[in-house]
Amino acid sequence: MKRKLYKKLVEEKDSKKISIIIGPRQVGKTTLLKQLHKELGGMYVDFDILENVEKFDTYSKFISTLELEGYDEKKWFYLFIDEFQKYTDLTKILKNVYDNHPNIKIYATGSSSITIKNKIQESLAGRKFMHNLYPLDFEEFLQFKGINAEKMKRLAGFKGVLPIAEYKKDIEDYMRFGGYPEVVLSKNKKEILASIFDTFIKKDLVDYLNIKEILGVKKLIQYLAINNGGKLNIKDISQQLNLKREQIENYLEVLEETFILKRIIPFFTNKNKEIVKAYKEYFIDPGVRNYFCNNFNEMSKRNDTGFLFETFILGEILKSSAYEIKFWQDKQNHEVDFIVDKVNEQIGIEVKFKEKLKSEDYKGLKHIKGKVKSCLIVNLMQQDKKHILPFSIKNALE
Repeated sequence: MKRKLYKKLVEEKDSKKISIIIGPRQVGKTTLLKQLHKELGGMYVDFDILENVEKFDTYSKFISTLELEGYDEKKWFYLFIDEFQKYTDLTKILKNVYDNHPNIKIYATGSSSITIKNKIQESLAGRKFMHNLYPLDFEEFLQFKGINAEKMKRLAGFKGVLPIAEYKKDIEDYMRFGGYPEVVLSKNKKEILASIFDTFIKKDLVDYLNIKEILGVKKLIQYLAINNGGKLNIKDISQQLNLKREQIENYLEVLEETFILKRIIPFFTNKNKEIVKAYKEYFIDPGVRNYFCNNFNEMSKRNDTGFLFETFILGEILKSSAYEIKFWQDKQNHEVDFIVDKVNEQIGIEVKFKEKLKSEDYKGLKHIKGKVKSCLIVNLMQQDKKHILPFSIKNALE
């Protein structure tokens, strides 16, 4: 099965700009690259293999290796590089290839890192397309589960109000185990999640932190899993976990750069205030959050369904748009879960895992009215014709 991003990547096949796909482990980056290679031809290289890195570690060796694979300066040539972050100096070589060989089209995948991102910005400015590949969105999730075509069609084509009770069971499955492709396709979901994130801690985090720090970051992850979606008090976390402030901020940056967490800052009309006020951290995938707090209970047997539903909706916003996501709270503690900031206009979104809404559920939206262009509320049932309750996030934001 192909991810939604596949179509966009195929559309870029005639552009010489380098197409870079970054994202967490096990979301399908390698599969996506191999699918493109199968369709377009050319050469596929896995930089997880040291021998392959050595073949591309200088510009001259790079071109010589391609020539051995049939590269001809008079013909279009596709190169697919998997795990390109394994060789941090590659971006300089890619710049030279781009500037001197307009008939070479490169697709590259990698895990995000501060070092790689900075080098990409410096060396490949104006020479790249950047794409984030996240766990499956809800529509992809249904597709991978083999949901009937008519149900999929109603979701994809919806433009107004959709009573989402029809999808409640599927939503709850997503809220329990998340959207990592292998997890969705497997019957042993807990074991697959454990395998993915045991490797993440033992292997990926070691690329960013030394071994001594792994225990500290594990404690922080577990703390954040329990307090998912809450405002962070770094001083309080420091005291509870016996970690220095600088350590916590460093760990948070690593977890954000590896697509485990998403930071949500507050929305203010005064932009300077956004820099100094408290922020929230959400797990991007609810299954990952549940793994780290060891709770895969059904929704009827847990008391954190509201925060899990927020996590689910946050993921849908993140995967369907490039807009910045914030939250809002005033001095009287009226809150709105998410503000989608489109720079010139904003949309307020309140999220409720309820079938019946009360007047108090609208308080935040009533108090932010006038500060944003429009307000939306997402819950399990349509209450009446007066309230528009969109579920297809992408269409709602448009």
